[in-house]
Amino acid sequence: MARPRVIRVDPEQPDPRAIEEAARAVRGGGLVVYPTDTVYGLGADPLSREAVLRVYRAKERPLGRPLPVLVSGSEAAERLARVTPEARRLMDRFWPGALTIVLEARPQLPEELHGGTGKVGVRMPAHPVALELIRASGGALVGTSANLHGRPSPRTAEEALEQLGDRVDIVLDAGPAPGGTPSTVVDLTTRPPRILRRGPITREEVEKVLGVEVEG
Repeated sequence: MARPRVIRVDPEQPDPRAIEEAARAVRGGGLVVYPTDTVYGLGADPLSREAVLRVYRAKERPLGRPLPVLVSGSEAAERLARVTPEARRLMDRFWPGALTIVLEARPQLPEELHGGTGKVGVRMPAHPVALELIRASGGALVGTSANLHGRPSPRTAEEALEQLGDRVDIVLDAGPAPGGTPSTVVDLTTRPPRILRRGPITREEVEKVLGVEVEG
């Protein structure tokens, strides 16, 4: 396979032509590496079963492990998941930012995306390149980290390329990702809500917004 096309972009004001080229690849079922506010992500069309399966193959990730989705905002999240009043409060407080919210998935999502769980994790990232790419791709993009399964999440495009190489089509290189730590993940489908992964946003911050105790 050919090496992916690497496009350098300004992290604050990415060239619209570069964004459109990457979005065109996504719309065509391709895989794109792109920067987020946490780590570099591996993007694909979350509504395409074939594209989702390509993500699993590229990462050597076992099927049944759900993939998160990055969205352009709460309205885009509504198209993928059932957004509860609790979820909206968290979105209003922490989005864009490093909080992934697990919600009940809508039936049109490929089963492979959520691993048969019926749940999907959604997040709005605080990074101009990621947000422009998500918007140009229709409002949603697979948001898993651009690494091989079990390997460290990449902070740079070079680290992502070292792991994924020719398994992807385009790499948007905007320099080091500013966060370096994957997002906090909170599951709102359980009672009480549960922190599935600790990250930049603390359990105490989540509890303050929800007004209830959170496990994990």
